[in-house]
Amino acid sequence: MEWYEAIILGLVQGLTEFLPVSSSGHLIIGKELLGIEAADDLVFEVLVHAATVLSTIVVFRRQLWGLVKGFFRFRYNEETDYVLKIGVSMIPVFIVGVFFKDFVEGLFQSLFVVGVALMCTAVLLFLSDMASGPRSRASLSERKNYRNGISYWQAFVVGLGQALAVVPGLSRSGTTISTGLLCGVRRDVMAQFSFLMVMIPILGESFLQLVGGEMSQSATGALPLVLGFFAAFISGLFACKVMIALVKKARLSWFALYCAIAAMLIFIFG
Repeated sequence: MEWYEAIILGLVQGLTEFLPVSSSGHLIIGKELLGIEAADDLVFEVLVHAATVLSTIVVFRRQLWGLVKGFFRFRYNEETDYVLKIGVSMIPVFIVGVFFKDFVEGLFQSLFVVGVALMCTAVLLFLSDMASGPRSRASLSERKNYRNGISYWQAFVVGLGQALAVVPGLSRSGTTISTGLLCGVRRDVMAQFSFLMVMIPILGESFLQLVGGEMSQSATGALPLVLGFFAAFISGLFACKVMIALVKKARLSWFALYCAIAAMLIFIFG
C-alpha cells in the first residue's frame, strides 16, 4: 500500500464511520478501486477504526467525563445506568470476537459479501425510517419512560445488531440505529448511544493486536499505517461534528437508496 492510498482509505474510513453506509465495506471497495490486494491481517482496518473512535472521544469528551464522574460515585444514578447499558450492549460483540474471529476475518476477502451486506443495510434503514417517521406515534421508550431513553433489553438487542455488523458492508451505525429505532428507541438517543457503544470493542481489538504482536506482522508499512491513522482521525473529527446532526434528522431512506445503488454496482461490475 502506497502512502497516498493509505491517506485516501483513511479519509474514506473517517467520513463513512458516522454515516449508516458501512465504513468497512467502503474500505474494501476503496481497495478494489485502487487495486490494493486484500491483506491477510486486519491491522490497517483496526488502526483506522481506532482513529475514528479517538475522534469520537474528542467530540464527546464532556459527556464521557460526566459518565466517568457519575459512575465512580458508586451509586446507581443516571450515569451508572447509562454505562451499564453500554456494557450490556457489548456482550454480543464480545462473544462474536472471542468465538468467531477467524470466520469474520475471512469475510473481509469477499467483495460479494460486501454487496449482499450493503443490500441488507438498505433494507434495515428503509424499515427503520418507516417505523420512526414524522407520522409515527411516540416511541416505546417515551411511552414507558425508560431511564436515559433506552432499556436494558433494548440495549442488548442493539448490541446484537452491532455483533452482526462485524460483517463488512453491514453498517455498524446503520444497523445499531435501525435496530434501536425498530425496538422503539428515539432517534436522538440512538445516535449518541450508537457512537459511544462501539468505543470499547474497537479500542479493545486494537489493544489485543498490539500486545499480541500482530502490528509487527502487518503487510502494510509503518508510514502508510501512520498516515492512514491521522487521515481517519482528522476526517473523523469533521464527520462526527457535522454528520451526527444529519444522522439524527435526515431521512434514513436516502442512505438506504445509496447502499442499494452501491450494492447493485458491486453485483454488476464486481
